Amino acid sequence: MDHVEQPEREHAARDGRGRADDETRDLRSGAAAAARRDLAVRAAVEQGVVSPAAPVAGLLDIAGIRASAAALRSAFEAVTPRGTPVLHAFAVKATPLVPVLRLLRAAGIGAEVASPGELALARAAGIAPADTVLDSPAKTPAELRQALALGIAVNADSPQELARVDALIQSAPTSSPLGLRVNSQIGGGSIGALSTATATSKFGVPLRDEGVREWVVQAYLDRPWLTRLHAHSGSQGMPLEMMVRGVAATYELAEEINARVGRRQVDTIDIGGGLAVNFGSDEETPTHAQYARRLKARVPGLLDGRYGLVTEFGRSLLAKHGTLLARVEYTKEAGGRPIAVTHAGVQVATRTVYAPASWPLRIAAYDGEGRPKRGTTVGQDIAGPACFAGDLLAENRPLPPLAPGDHVAALDTGAYYFAQHYSYNSLTRPGVHGFTAYDGEVRFATAREPQTLDAIVAEAGGGPERDALRRL
Repeated sequence: MDHVEQPEREHAARDGRGRADDETRDLRSGAAAAARRDLAVRAAVEQGVVSPAAPVAGLLDIAGIRASAAALRSAFEAVTPRGTPVLHAFAVKATPLVPVLRLLRAAGIGAEVASPGELALARAAGIAPADTVLDSPAKTPAELRQALALGIAVNADSPQELARVDALIQSAPTSSPLGLRVNSQIGGGSIGALSTATATSKFGVPLRDEGVREWVVQAYLDRPWLTRLHAHSGSQGMPLEMMVRGVAATYELAEEINARVGRRQVDTIDIGGGLAVNFGSDEETPTHAQYARRLKARVPGLLDGRYGLVTEFGRSLLAKHGTLLARVEYTKEAGGRPIAVTHAGVQVATRTVYAPASWPLRIAAYDGEGRPKRGTTVGQDIAGPACFAGDLLAENRPLPPLAPGDHVAALDTGAYYFAQHYSYNSLTRPGVHGFTAYDGEVRFATAREPQTLDAIVAEAGGGPERDALRRL
């Protein structure tokens, strides 16, 4: 992917700030994104990125990703005084691909990691420890020691973890910024499994439980090195206003702690991420700028320059810039309903297949040459290749009639889809390819190669001389 970065970076450097902002808006507009997607699908078919031999692939719009990263930074620059320290740390779980992390690093975005694997990806991408934040409710002593040795910011998730950090820093001093994650318990959104600020959430220290708020204040009084406060109240299905309420509760706690201490001990507030994505159209709503302006209006003290700021957005940066493209292998009819059998199903869209009401995807139809398919729409099931009846990307979806050799595109899948494979039926992981489209010319670069059958066999314990079970 690196070879497609330089021309656009040079182009951006030549522009003034106003023109760059205009171009960012143009690149992120729904119509422009849809036009680039249509060009990329046609080129993917013509260039064999998707073919009978490679019947499903992920496509990433590089211009869109860069524009979203720039828009995020601009959104918070517009509401904070010049010089306010702000770290935008991408939630690696959303798209755990090293070339994507490198792309974001070049755009001024760091990394939020929640496992040893995610930290390894961030380090492989060259993201500096100072631009990395470690969050997880189950950090091991080894994970904490590594983070503290590297100087990575750590947010403790519980009193027990904070006690573990106490012991570790006594034996080995660290330069890591250290904080505590709190749960404002403001309630859940429309997707219960993703609601992190409910009364019984597993994340953070529950502020409304009896005696907990006083315990938190005392924890800071006892630990002068505890300088950050973290909360993550949002996720898909969480209204913007509830997210703002969660941030406001965190800010009010920071003010209370600092007043009790008598100095500005808490100097940075980590507001997490969780901005919802519009899966209903090509438009990006809500935007990071809308969120930042709402915070400025409702929690002005957070953004007046007294506090550093950390954000941890994931889905809202990448989702709109990804497309899952799959060939239609067969079509059939059952009970009077047409069914298009494709190569994109539960292995790449696990949440959509198992929870379609919470995670519906838009589906676009293309013909055998990758051109948008026209014609009178008819309700069709878009089925995947897995061996269970519920493996459907969409049910009774109005689309132009599909035929073998056509293509379907699952839209808005740049986060939590093709980069997080579910190995049902030992289906291979698809390749993921970044693309740029200039003056009608589309160029691809591979972010992740398609998985091979040999790799599946090896992962399943089928490597050479692996016969341990028979020797028991």
